Order: sequence, then structure tokens, then C-alpha cells
Amino acid sequence: MQIYWTKINEIIEETPEIKTYMLDCPEGFIWEEGAHTHFALEGFNAGDQPNRSLIRHMSISTLPHEKSIGITTRIREQCSEFKTILRNLEVGNEVAIFKTYSNVPLKRENKNVYLLSSGVGLATFRPLVLDYFERADNVNQIHSLNIDSSKDFLFTHFFKSTPDKTFTSQFVDNRKDYYEEVKSLATDKDGLFYVVGSDEFLVHNIEVLREQGIQPEQIMLDKHEQELPEFLGEKSSSSYEV
Repeated sequence: MQIYWTKINEIIEETPEIKTYMLDCPEGFIWEEGAHTHFALEGFNAGDQPNRSLIRHMSISTLPHEKSIGITTRIREQCSEFKTILRNLEVGNEVAIFKTYSNVPLKRENKNVYLLSSGVGLATFRPLVLDYFERADNVNQIHSLNIDSSKDFLFTHFFKSTPDKTFTSQFVDNRKDYYEEVKSLATDKDGLFYVVGSDEFLVHNIEVLREQGIQPEQIMLDKHEQELPEFLGEKSSSSYEV
């Protein structure tokens, strides 16, 4: 396993609770849209065993041509040891990235694509939309739907409806409106539905989509292949109330 140590070159305050850490691109480090990486803080590998409290699984919110690796995350006032350390880092500090992989690249199958996300999960979708803007081949249109109860929506300057690019963006702040819109989108029985958020969020979205007749192979999750049956196999019950 190769560990890439790199420096923070910019810290962007996206909302009062969400920051994007822009990292220098190490030589040989490559990724594609929909990628995630293991993001680690100094000292994580100082002992015999990795200190897992200093490692997080993070989506990359940029594409390679942007020349920086973007890591976008929410940091609340009350937060973990990892987020507390991260909040105090500055430009020039070093972090590590390793085990980078994409579970949700943009499928180009001449279908409509629907991006369903909760909160900062939208960061996973930014590179997919950017890739689509630059090359729309074999994608009919993209519709993004994001729920964030804080109403401090992420990337609103980027996620805005652009009719000439056949891109639609929606933000909602409550579950009722969100799931009513999911049901409406699911009237497209041939669409591709990408879902990013907490496991609980995934489970409920899958339930709603399956109830509307969407098949498991139409649902894309940011999960390793071996994890997919847990979510897309037998229909599971959820206490996640709308």
C-alpha cells in the first residue's frame, strides 16, 4: 500500500459547518469522478498498528484537472478527535491519503441520471456533474436532489439548474418534501439513481425507490462491491420516518 503525504494548500469555508481542504497532488496520485480515499492525520501510523481514530474515509470533491485534491467535510462544534484536530490544521500542514477508489463513476448508458444526497454527501457528486458538464456523451440529463435540514446548502454556486446543459438541481430542508420528490423522480423506470449519505439514509432511499419499481441494478451506492448485497439484497425494514 502506498501512502501519499501531501500538504494543505487552501482551506475553503463552504458554510458555517462545512470546509473543503485543498491538497497538493502528489506525483503519481490518480483518481476519477466519484472517488473516495482514506484521509489520515499526522501520527496515524506512528505505532505498530494504525491509529484508526486518525483516519477517515472521505470523498474527493474535485477532478484531476483542477490541480488540487478537494476533501469536503462537516465539522460541528461538538465533534470527534479527528475533526477537532482537522479543524485546527492550517495551510502548509501535512496529511496522508491512500487506498483511493471510485465506486460511483458516471455511467454513460444514454439514460437519465438522478443524484440523491444528504448534506455533505453532495461533495461526492460534484466531480460527476463537472465531468458531465465537460463531456455530456451518452448521458441524457442529470437531476440532483439534496436534503439538508440546516438550510446551509453546499456548493449552491455550482449546483444550480442549467437548462442548456440539461442539468437540474434541487435543495430541500425536510424529509417530507424530499421523499415526495424521490417518488416523483422514480416515475422514470429506466433512470439511474445514485444515492450518497448515511447508511440509514441509503436504506430508506432504496426502500422508496424499490417501492416505485426501481430495480437494484439501477441504484448506485458509494459502497464496495461486497457491501452492496447488504443494501440491495433482501428488502430491509427501516425506522427512518418521513
